[in-house]
Amino acid sequence: MTVTPEVLTYYAQDLEHDRLREGRGRLEFWRTQDVLRRTLPPPPARVLDVGGGTGVHAEWLLADGYEVTLLDPVPLHVERAAGVPGLRAALGDARRLPVPDQGADVVLLLGPLYHVAERADRMRALREARRAVRPGGLVAAATINRHAAVLDTVHLGTYLEEPQREAARAAAAHGVMRSPRRGFTAYFHQPDEVCAEFADAGLPGAAQYGLEGPFWLYGDVADWLDDPARRTLLLDAQRSMESEPSLLGVSGHLLTVARRES
Repeated sequence: MTVTPEVLTYYAQDLEHDRLREGRGRLEFWRTQDVLRRTLPPPPARVLDVGGGTGVHAEWLLADGYEVTLLDPVPLHVERAAGVPGLRAALGDARRLPVPDQGADVVLLLGPLYHVAERADRMRALREARRAVRPGGLVAAATINRHAAVLDTVHLGTYLEEPQREAARAAAAHGVMRSPRRGFTAYFHQPDEVCAEFADAGLPGAAQYGLEGPFWLYGDVADWLDDPARRTLLLDAQRSMESEPSLLGVSGHLLTVARRES
């Protein structure tokens, strides 16, 4: 996917590799893994991991027996991902996938949709995902929820800083997050907005799963994740309310899943 110089500069700092591997980011990782393992077709299915970063999800998908191809716009990410045994990794644009029609059983968009602020670009990415997946195949996309910045900056204490506060409020009001710290623009969805975009791309009937629920805002969530017994309870707790409509927007991230009908 084509990204702005600001986005490339941010990811060139190599901050993404550990984001889902440590701290509270593991909650997003394990919940994404949990939902996908319940919704993906059985291996060996062909998975196209678009915007797959350094291969954090590709690694477990390969271990589960899937055939995985990773595309990412950041050269550093592709270089790192290429070192994962069995993974095919290449530079790629979510809006122009270098794959044949119906060439995949699954297309994952676990990042691209919040890096394209314009709806037209998001629609191009979703339509490309639909084109690339076979009839009956799965398209799954992650999005950031509309009020995530307000929730997160209050949690972190940075809501006290006027630039952070104004950016978070603007994202809540209009969806466009211009991060004063990360230096790039992102798009934050309302949950029902994601379903509408899926439907307009020819992917109706999408199911939605709140990934973190309210638990990403708990001060001791990393301690729960460090303890296998407590981690199991925490993941079970969120699974029990993952698709409750009144709670979908509390998660930092939402996973939306649909099958191509024909």
